[in-house]
Amino acid sequence: MYTYRRRVHYYENDGMQVVHHANYVHWLEEARVEYLREGGILLNDLTAAGIVCPILEVNIKYISSARNDDVVLVKTWLRELNRAKMVFEYEIYREGSNELLCRARTLGGVSHADTGHLTRLPAETIARLAEISEGDRK
Repeated sequence: MYTYRRRVHYYENDGMQVVHHANYVHWLEEARVEYLREGGILLNDLTAAGIVCPILEVNIKYISSARNDDVVLVKTWLRELNRAKMVFEYEIYREGSNELLCRARTLGGVSHADTGHLTRLPAETIARLAEISEGDRK
């Protein structure tokens, strides 16, 4: 599990003075990229090798609202992994109160950067992902 910490910015709030729901998707992306970076896997390196990982599904259950200047913690787990897909699960909490704000899940595929066709992650990338996510799978 990886925890990504960030502060809510004023521009992320909507007319009701809470974080607009679409911004949670951005936070999931940030947390996922940092999870991989922490494990030594850089998306720029994959892209240079002709591999991209498009998100195919996003599911979010909103529980409570984040507000301007809150610090949120995005807990991130790589739950499923194979050479063609990655399933991440997330829980977002308000730091301090530990209030659960949402639960989410993303399904990412693996495709060739130029053609968009399904491809496979290299064996060494899979091995590294398996290593960094060993405790994440139920």
